[in-house]
Amino acid sequence: MAKWGEGDPRWIVEERPDATNVNNWHWTEKMHAMVKSKLNALLVGMILENDVAKCEISKIESCDGEAVANNRKGKLIFFYEWDLTLSWKGQLSGTAKEIEGTINIPNLSEENSVAEIEINISLKEPSNEATIVKDFLYHQGRSKIRDQLEKYIKDLKEEFSKGMILPKRDVDNSSKPKLLSKDSLKNVHNSENGAKDDKSKSKIDTTTVVMDVVFQCSGEDFYNALTTPELVSAFTQQSVTFQAIKGGKFQLFDGNITGEFIELCPGKKIVQNWRTKQWPDWLYSTVTVTINQQEDHTKVRVALVGVPKSDEAITRQNWERYYFTPIKRTFGYGMLL
Repeated sequence: MAKWGEGDPRWIVEERPDATNVNNWHWTEKMHAMVKSKLNALLVGMILENDVAKCEISKIESCDGEAVANNRKGKLIFFYEWDLTLSWKGQLSGTAKEIEGTINIPNLSEENSVAEIEINISLKEPSNEATIVKDFLYHQGRSKIRDQLEKYIKDLKEEFSKGMILPKRDVDNSSKPKLLSKDSLKNVHNSENGAKDDKSKSKIDTTTVVMDVVFQCSGEDFYNALTTPELVSAFTQQSVTFQAIKGGKFQLFDGNITGEFIELCPGKKIVQNWRTKQWPDWLYSTVTVTINQQEDHTKVRVALVGVPKSDEAITRQNWERYYFTPIKRTFGYGMLL
């Protein structure tokens, strides 16, 4: 470890005994582990009432998904996706009969604005009285629930990002990082004449590209198509080089695509560092392939974090052209089984 004022400034300790994320250089990933308790505090116990009916959200039945905050060299990028099921109970005014049901929120994610979040309300036992209560909850309750979800999103971007970007030397510690900033990625290097800015690594605006695709196959089949060399060679129609293990390198399309596997969860998830030959040699996108097998098909979400903003459209097109369409055509995964 370099001492103060010596060596590559990316590794200078800068008055931090633990040397954690010095100069905001290293990748940091922070899982939002307190999601259920936070949503529980925001939603459970919420009461909605008027002259017609009264309803209360009683508990969270399920909370499936993930939330990740990435620090990419000083820039915070958020990815979250949740499928929530809540239980509710209520009654018509002036009656004692309790009515129960559920609220499903399937698309709480960064892709959707708060106004676009789906809120589906259902009854445990339908009846005329229950339908009135359900309609009340539908028309009067959804906006209130969205208000609480908006608070959750705000907390995700503020409270749970604390500590992800640490102060640099000679910088006011009271300053706060701008969330979801598109600031330039910079690299500073030492030379005999002193430190100089590396202009090749400045002014790169990046974005997150998210794609949802449906395949008519099992989750295991799709996972194998992306991790088995013979199958990858089949849909790319070229020889490939890679080893599907953590830390394993890969090279596709005559070296136009290269990267490294970060995480492999058979039939469920693939995470990799990924880049095209046209990008600067220091720039990689973190690609997360989430595989969700349904009863008769498989939903796949591909999220690429750190794609140059100028390449957003072509990245979408090329994944469709060189990955999704060839996989469906080669293995018949675009056809009904």
